[in-house]
Amino acid sequence: MKIGGLTPCTTIDYPGELAAVVFCQGCPWRCSYCHNQHLQESDSGEAISWDSLLGFLEKRRRLLDAVVFSGGEPTMQPDIVEAVQTVKQMGFKAGLHTAGPYPRVLHELLPYLDWVGMDIKAPFEDYELITACPDSGKAAEMSAAMVRESGVPHQFRTTVHPLLNEEQRIERLRSMVSAKWGSSLTEQRMVF
Repeated sequence: MKIGGLTPCTTIDYPGELAAVVFCQGCPWRCSYCHNQHLQESDSGEAISWDSLLGFLEKRRRLLDAVVFSGGEPTMQPDIVEAVQTVKQMGFKAGLHTAGPYPRVLHELLPYLDWVGMDIKAPFEDYELITACPDSGKAAEMSAAMVRESGVPHQFRTTVHPLLNEEQRIERLRSMVSAKWGSSLTEQRMVF
């Protein structure tokens, strides 16, 4: 695991649970508004070793309810499934923050997850405008459908970027989430 940071205790990253957040290093997308741009490159240095993280979690048993893997993009980590299984074996619930760029990895992970927060960037046909990556909308759409169909508790959310205010994208995005999955969309407003 390439770990670029840790929030030792939070009440907002896993609904209803006291959690630690592990920030994984690396993301294939280049969203201009990313609040963790320092985590985009996978080779920018490991701030926390896996053994150090496990030592921290060992001391937090019965104090924390959950561990959330965030990023960057945690599904980019080759050993993410094993990492989630390890924290589950330690007695923690496992949460995931993802944008869905790797549907196959997400499919493998879902049976071990207790909660997923998935970022929906835009209407799927407009993804490349935000991510700067071809076919990112297709990957996100597959991942979102998997999350919805998995039965794992989840939250779809978006960052309201000025691009979403053009061509009624935010309305299209709300309608898309509601129509496709019968879910609501949680919005985070950013000041630009």
